[in-house]
Amino acid sequence: MRVADICTLLTVHMESSASVRDAAKLMRERHVGAVVVVDRRNGTRALDGILTDRDIAISVVAAGIDPDTVTVGDVMSRPVATCTADQDLFEAISTMRAHGVRRLPMLNATGEIAGIVAADDIYGALATELRELSRALVREQAREMETRA
Repeated sequence: MRVADICTLLTVHMESSASVRDAAKLMRERHVGAVVVVDRRNGTRALDGILTDRDIAISVVAAGIDPDTVTVGDVMSRPVATCTADQDLFEAISTMRAHGVRRLPMLNATGEIAGIVAADDIYGALATELRELSRALVREQAREMETRA
C-alpha cells in the first residue's frame, strides 16, 4: 500500500509569520492536530516547518508565553521528516519511528506540499487490512468444515 492511498490531500497550512493563537484557532476550526508551515515562493507552497498542538502546549502554554506575541516560525519544528506519494506505507512508518514523529507531510516531485499522512491514517489502513485478513481466515475455516464434513 502506498502513502498516497491513505493520506489527506487537503493539508491545513499557514505561513511562519502567523501568530500561534491564529494557528491554534485554525487547528480548532479544521479539527486537526498540526498545520504545515509553508513559504510561498514563485507561486508554490514550499515546506518550511510543521507546528503541532503539542508544540503549542509545550513551547507556549506551559512556558506561560502569550500566543499573540509569538509566531508560528518561533516554535515550529524543523527540519521536517517527509514522505512521497509513491512510498510504501511501511517506509513511512520507518521514517516516523526514526524521527519520532506522528505526521509526515507528503511532497510531490517538485518538493511542493501534496498532502499529509498521520499515524491515525496508518492505524486505520492497517486495521482495515487486518479485518480483511480475519475475514479470509474465517472463510477458510468455513470452507474446510464444508469439505471435510
